[in-house]
Amino acid sequence: MSRKVIIAGNWKMNKTAAEGRALVEALKPLVADVCPGVADIVVCPPFTTIAAVVEAARGSNIKVGAQNIHWAESGAFTGEISASMLTELGIEYVIIGHSERRQYFGETDATVNARIKAAVKAGLKPIVCVGELLEDRENGNTEKVIGTQLEGGLAGLTGEDMANVVIAYEPVWAIGTGKTATPEVAELTHNFIRCTLKDMFGAEVGEGVRIQYGGSMKAENAAELVAQPNIDGGLIGGAALKAESFSALIHNAIAR
Repeated sequence: MSRKVIIAGNWKMNKTAAEGRALVEALKPLVADVCPGVADIVVCPPFTTIAAVVEAARGSNIKVGAQNIHWAESGAFTGEISASMLTELGIEYVIIGHSERRQYFGETDATVNARIKAAVKAGLKPIVCVGELLEDRENGNTEKVIGTQLEGGLAGLTGEDMANVVIAYEPVWAIGTGKTATPEVAELTHNFIRCTLKDMFGAEVGEGVRIQYGGSMKAENAAELVAQPNIDGGLIGGAALKAESFSALIHNAIAR
């Protein structure tokens, strides 16, 4: 089946509200020719920048996402953000389980699962990150690690829930390092993810889930990566912080 490309920019802890607004204003004319039926373009700014970015993106083909969400609707969770806080701002997507959240902030498959359920319940579209460390790959444990993350993170979800879930495969060893898995290596892991999703939710559901590549995709390699049968786009870090590089990446990706 043909799955629509999704390119999401994860701004991480970059861009003030003014800087985020300027970036979106610069990006809009550069991607105005991208048909929403061909590709979803998403930007995920820091929490304090969301309102300005939503306003700047209004009426364009750029969708806005958040970088995290808490599983509780409210309560004594200092520093956290609930689903209703995000939906009120006009958020559509939310990144969950990014490797940096797992590495630095103690995220587990169980907390990822709780966050996904909160997002789905609120009508948000989770971008669920999975991926292995360099030592996992070198020890031949890539599939074991990713299989465990998928089974734990997606536990209790239905096939209907999965219609709004995006999976982002991010080989941790290729994030911000300049290293990139070859398209063939990336495709092997994406194929494993799709086969696992089919085992968990059935062939039709598994075939429909979009799977992004999140390991240092840039304009120069976007076309070759997204041309692979099971790579449906990218979760982009550094290349998403400048309008020109993000636009070039998007256009190359949809030219697959």
